[in-house]
Formats: sequence, structure tokens, C-alpha cells
Amino acid sequence: MKRIELAIESIILASRWLLVIFYLGLAVALGIYALSFAKKLFDFSTVVMTLNDTDTILRMLGLIDAALVASLVVMVIISGYENFVSRFDGDRDVHWLGTIDVGSLKVKVASTIVAISSIHLLQVFLNSATYTNAQLMWVTIMHMAFVLSALLLAYIDRLGGKKVKGEPDV
Repeated sequence: MKRIELAIESIILASRWLLVIFYLGLAVALGIYALSFAKKLFDFSTVVMTLNDTDTILRMLGLIDAALVASLVVMVIISGYENFVSRFDGDRDVHWLGTIDVGSLKVKVASTIVAISSIHLLQVFLNSATYTNAQLMWVTIMHMAFVLSALLLAYIDRLGGKKVKGEPDV
């Protein structure tokens, strides 16, 4: 019976390597998104002299938004691989990663989503003449839901990181 248990545990533990397919897929998607970013940048550079200030800001916010989304994907790929599949070899220069556990990854993802939502909200407000009051209200409500979610995740992560009285030091 113990051999069956060990075999099941080995299969379950080895299944984490299936996540590599998802991370590689995200890397491919990131490459495709980089092409989309390059097209946006090229389009912007060809018309920048004919745009007014608001349109210039809107286009730049779109580029910033794309950079934040790309950063979010990289953060998920690297942190997910480190947390769930395998540690990077010690000879690799990944000190800039720091230690991102699952809880802090959730907070970082939520914070990035709030930043992306903030940029989108700013784009909507700069272009508010094309939106109804109801649309503006709902976009704002959705943004506030993202903000509240990020705050709650950060609070929960902080609670989890506090030492409980009488708990031994690790």
C-alpha cells in the first residue's frame, strides 16, 4: 500500500512540470503582444506631429498600458515557475527577482491590474465626451472594485506575514 501511495505522490509532484507549457505559452503570447506594441509605437510615431495634446497623451497612455500588461505577464511567468515548478539555478543572474511567494505575487498582480485600470480610467476621462454618464459611472465602479480587491489582498497578505504571539521563530 505504501508503494502505491509513493507512486501517486510522485505523479502528483511531477505534474507540476505541466505548468511549463503554460509559461512557455505566455512567453509566446508576450512575443506576439510585443509585435502589437511595435505596431502601436510605429503608428504613433508616424502621426505624432499631427496630434493634439490630448490625443498624444492618450496614445502614450496606451503604450504605458501595454508595458504594464507585458510586465505583469513576465512577473507571472517567472514567479509562477519559481514558486510551482523549479528554482532557477544559482549561477543565473536573477537576484532582481527577490523572493516572490504566492501571496505577494497575488498582491503584485492586483497592484498591476489597478495600475492598468487607472490608466484605462484616465483614458476614458480624457475622452469623456464620447461616453455616457452611466458608462463613466460603471468604469469608475469597476476601477474601485479593483482597488478594493488589491487593498484586501494586501491586507490579507500582511495578516499572514505577522508573527502570532507565542509562535516560535523560524
